[in-house]
Amino acid sequence: MYSFIAEEQATPRCVWSVTEMCRVLEVSRSGFYDWQTATPCQRVLDDRVLAREIEAIYECSGRTYGVPRMHQWLRKQDYEVNHKRVRRLMGELGFVGESGRSKIRTTIVDRTARAAGDHVRRDFNPPAPNVASCGDITYLRTGEGWLFLATVIDLYSRRVIGWALAGHMRTSLVADALSMAVTCRGGHVAGVYFHSDRGSQYTSDEFAELCASHGVIQSMGATRVCWDNAVAESWC
Repeated sequence: MYSFIAEEQATPRCVWSVTEMCRVLEVSRSGFYDWQTATPCQRVLDDRVLAREIEAIYECSGRTYGVPRMHQWLRKQDYEVNHKRVRRLMGELGFVGESGRSKIRTTIVDRTARAAGDHVRRDFNPPAPNVASCGDITYLRTGEGWLFLATVIDLYSRRVIGWALAGHMRTSLVADALSMAVTCRGGHVAGVYFHSDRGSQYTSDEFAELCASHGVIQSMGATRVCWDNAVAESWC
């Protein structure tokens, strides 16, 4: 008696009959049974194959691929499928791609500031150390959040001779990097060119005064032309 009751309780039972469900959903019973026993059409079968392939690609990508890259990989695998179908299947599977990190703008030009001339002119190979250097600001993801790194690179040796790290991009960041470079060179930096972009930190009066106090000659590339400061850009 006990085992019979336990078996009855363990067996799930449908609360609604087929007749009641068909009436609520406004479909015929014959239509329901035809749908239940019908052989899937070719498109449904193709969707199942595509879904398995999409799942495999998604897992191999570390669960990062979105519709554009998924569509690209499926086409490489000779699947004739458009991006709308890929989007629908990924949505049904609950797959969402990860976008790349947001780019942080580090070069903010002060239109009212007076920029220095370009004394380097893309000649990044001076004849000796301590002739010309370059610098830039980049950003790093850390356990403390985003931090900003300013550098000073000797163009002859490509050595980083000054750097500073902070949670802001104020002028003091690039000033600290240049001060370290001056210390690294024993204060003998008079006549050395320092090349940078035209970011507001480098065109500020504070930074210009620091350069002048050490005899450093400022040099700046054109706005939005990364090749004018290629060494610093490529290092960052």
